[in-house]
Amino acid sequence: MQTTSDVKSLFAAEKKLTFFLLCLATFLLLYIKKAFIESETAAFLFLEDRPEGGILQLLTAIQFLSIPLVYLWKFTVIAFVIWVGSFMFGYRITYSQCWGLVIVCEFTFLLPELVKIFWFMFVETDPRLSDVNAFYPLSLMSFFDYYEMDKRYVYPLKALNVFEVAYWFLLVEGVHHFARKKRHVAWIIVSCSYILIFFLWLWFYVVVYK
Repeated sequence: MQTTSDVKSLFAAEKKLTFFLLCLATFLLLYIKKAFIESETAAFLFLEDRPEGGILQLLTAIQFLSIPLVYLWKFTVIAFVIWVGSFMFGYRITYSQCWGLVIVCEFTFLLPELVKIFWFMFVETDPRLSDVNAFYPLSLMSFFDYYEMDKRYVYPLKALNVFEVAYWFLLVEGVHHFARKKRHVAWIIVSCSYILIFFLWLWFYVVVYK
């Protein structure tokens, strides 16, 4: 069983190695999803020998190659938000520590990808491509019909899920670990920085979606 000390040791892990392992795991999961699920859907097979199929393959290649770049951008922004939040409340957490913290927390989002792969490989074995795109386990999206709803709400409903909440808890543990203060203070920091920005982003997405 994982102990609190085990979690703390993860936050102190070497950042370059952790980043490499995260990118590698993401690459492998994406490959499995593309090769064994999405490429077997009727829509993909229909487009495979058409000009649109080449565009899909190009987009897939870009998706693979952009993994480290997307992570670098995401971690830079989130680490800055957490760092500013800590600074506002007078706690000394370095930007480097925040960067390492968000790398470790990001592994949480590999879990829904594993669930998704398992679901479409062993449960719903003949999905439509839209079914794959709409599916996000343990999210609010599960309570709505993807084909009937306004598409502006799809991403926000997928983003509001159990794994996102678990991510918040890990951020709190990380801030608590580095700030060495009471846990409720870490919750205030994370709530007033990352969680606030997260909900503002979802609101902005719904407003500007076309």
